[in-house]
Amino acid sequence: MDLPPQFSSTLNPNPHPSPNVFLDPTSDSIPNLIQNPNSTTLSHYLSFSVPKKRRRGRSQRNPASFRLPLTLPTDSPSSSSSRAPASDEIIVINKEPKTEALIALSAGFPADSLTEEEIDAAVLPVIGGIEQVNYTLIRNHIIAKWRENVSNWVSKKTFLDYIPQHYHALLDSAYNYLVSHGYINFGVASTIKEKIPSESSKPSVIVVGAGLAGLAAARQLMRFGFKVTVLEGRKRAGGRVYTKKMEGGNRLCAAADLGGSVLTGTLGNPLGIVGRQLGELLHKVRDKCPLYCVDGRPVDPDTDVKVESAFNRMLDKASRLRQLMGEVSVDVSLGAALETFQQVFKDSVSDEELSLFNWHLANLEYANAGLLSNLSLAFWDQDDPYDMGGDHCFLPGGNGKLVQALAENVPILYEKTVHTIRYSGDGVQVIAGNQVFEGDMALCTVPLGVLKKGSIKFIPELPQRKLDGIKRLGFGLLNKVAMLFPHVFWEMDLDTFGHLSDDPSRRGEFFLFYSYATVAGGPLLIALVAGEAAHKFESMPPTDAVTRVLQILKGIYEPKGINVPEPIQTVCTRWGSDPFCFGSYSNVAVGASGDDYDILAESVGDGRLFFAGEATTRRYPATMHGAFLSGLREAANMAHHANIRTLKVKVDKAPSNAHSCASVLADLFREPDIEFGSFSIIFAHKNTDPKSPAILRQLQSHFNQQQQLHVYTLLTRQQVLDLREVRGGDEMRLNYLCEKLGVKLVGRKGLGVNADSVIDFIKSERGNRKPVSTSLALKPGVSSKLKAGIMKRKLIRRAKVVRKSNESIDVGSANKLSEEVKMTDLVLPDLTVSGTNQSDLSNP
Repeated sequence: MDLPPQFSSTLNPNPHPSPNVFLDPTSDSIPNLIQNPNSTTLSHYLSFSVPKKRRRGRSQRNPASFRLPLTLPTDSPSSSSSRAPASDEIIVINKEPKTEALIALSAGFPADSLTEEEIDAAVLPVIGGIEQVNYTLIRNHIIAKWRENVSNWVSKKTFLDYIPQHYHALLDSAYNYLVSHGYINFGVASTIKEKIPSESSKPSVIVVGAGLAGLAAARQLMRFGFKVTVLEGRKRAGGRVYTKKMEGGNRLCAAADLGGSVLTGTLGNPLGIVGRQLGELLHKVRDKCPLYCVDGRPVDPDTDVKVESAFNRMLDKASRLRQLMGEVSVDVSLGAALETFQQVFKDSVSDEELSLFNWHLANLEYANAGLLSNLSLAFWDQDDPYDMGGDHCFLPGGNGKLVQALAENVPILYEKTVHTIRYSGDGVQVIAGNQVFEGDMALCTVPLGVLKKGSIKFIPELPQRKLDGIKRLGFGLLNKVAMLFPHVFWEMDLDTFGHLSDDPSRRGEFFLFYSYATVAGGPLLIALVAGEAAHKFESMPPTDAVTRVLQILKGIYEPKGINVPEPIQTVCTRWGSDPFCFGSYSNVAVGASGDDYDILAESVGDGRLFFAGEATTRRYPATMHGAFLSGLREAANMAHHANIRTLKVKVDKAPSNAHSCASVLADLFREPDIEFGSFSIIFAHKNTDPKSPAILRQLQSHFNQQQQLHVYTLLTRQQVLDLREVRGGDEMRLNYLCEKLGVKLVGRKGLGVNADSVIDFIKSERGNRKPVSTSLALKPGVSSKLKAGIMKRKLIRRAKVVRKSNESIDVGSANKLSEEVKMTDLVLPDLTVSGTNQSDLSNP
């Protein structure tokens, strides 16, 4: 690699630090633009800053700009009395669809399209077209309406007066989806708590763990009418969110967040919404973060800027490297790549610059709770495109306030350490000590560290797919030293400051200090321990740790003539030794990918056992809001499966089998039989029978190309040929599918049993071919610019290994499969055979 021989500055730091700001959690919403929707203010909010996860400890000076691709309709005069049919026009609800689209984006939705979850939930009979546009406009409007006052319960009746009746089916679909999946009407406001029925009318549910995921799910399930019991091994709720009250003489006290502390981004953050319901004001973590040398001297500002710029460029080079490496990058660590670059200029920089560079590496390890040598080069930052925009904030008084409010009136049994979970088609048994708790379903929210340790025995054993995912994902460590002092001796205009180390192996030892004096109620400092130092810290005597911290503080402040007093009370965390977590939060380790978060989220046992927690959310891992959202997600899933059983609708395949089928489908599409535009096709037969079935997959991109999802449908071979000949690009092809063929594009779960038989047949047929390469490769069309400092990039997904099968098929099975394929043919329209281009679709 051709690297510059020395650091060069490309950044201009803001010389004016941000003022001490307390923010109303309404900062998670977009400013009201009703007065002048066409003003430059609107243009400004179409491009907003998104802080990178790697800047968790120190705010990024040049935050990435995320531009929203809005193709929403402009205002046009219309009246409900003179409207055309719903299928022929775009609805006009109000004058600010772009603002509402931004609010929906902050809630995790594409601005002008559907999520994969919405497709799976069949919110629309047909994907695409004007009906989808109208649905998204109504959906976005409902979200924005609730965000105006999150302390109210927004009812469907709110929208009936001004949404025309011929759109009410779309209104029903959007509203029911948002309520059932916890995107609106959630939290602890009194109007929402009133919706919890006094008597349960639905089956019993056991929730294992009273962390944010468990509490969010429990409250939602209770509102749905389920009988809920939460089992918690600790003596308190909150899990890895723990606010400890520290006290000293002279009535000094402070609330110290020993676990999760920073609300990382407030645009759409559901915990910010809960705080808003509680009437709390959030404190913005100010950008100013001075760094101090090993001997306590302030780092030269110019040097600071140069090294930070060089560090960012190095991450950019690592991103380009993984792009060049392709499939090989899956098995390479981020640390190995950075070390390669670092060696190039290691001899051309000063000791101070090198120590400063190592500080940035420690900050990166803090953000990921993992050693750089363990983080995947290919996927360590796979969740960056979904970072919630907005400021990073503290909740005054600690996040224990959120826990306390969420735990109110939830039936929690403390000191119940679960060691066995039995699940079957009839229900679940959760065993804690010598007590057996029986229920219709169970939700397991224990941290990934507990699953890795095997502390809970599952009977039957979890599917190998899930066990492999648990093993692949990383689970890192972050520790803290909280110190209550008799008075504040540090600068009150600081929320953070850092300290360098001259020993690379100790670079994460007390490298960053958080000042909580403005939010904790007392003079509180917290020192962080990350990376390799966090593991060594577990065995360090607390007195040694405090002595070392005080040496650092005295080295910084005594040269300024400031006396550093002895702390009144100190607390050292040991999260790695905690039997209820065995670590801090998850990361994408070498060999893992974002797919593993999805695997951990999969339910097992025919909809009886479910999983939630920060390690089950691909978009928001390692965050408090990620854990919270995963609880709401699983409450919706559990309610769905319970409804299926109540209606006595037989589930054709268990969820684990459905996911397995989806995995096989993804493998088959790694080598499609034909591709054109954004379409890929696999065929069920080697021959050229025009009526033989085929599976079509289309790649749809949203979030300004950041989010990508696949939609599918069944076609005949002839229909594929005809589709390929359509001119005008993918838009015309989609129109041909919907208008000419009347085809519905669905999510992978919506293909149904007919497609399952086709998939099985193709898998078997391919298994008898010459084996294909099983090396990992990046999916076509998902290659990335991979610039860690730039938001405009595509997600890299880890491609799954193609599974080969050389097993022979007995005649009976083959005949049965043939009959199933014939049945599939019957539901597809018959077309005459065309002699053109048939050879193009012959044996691959």
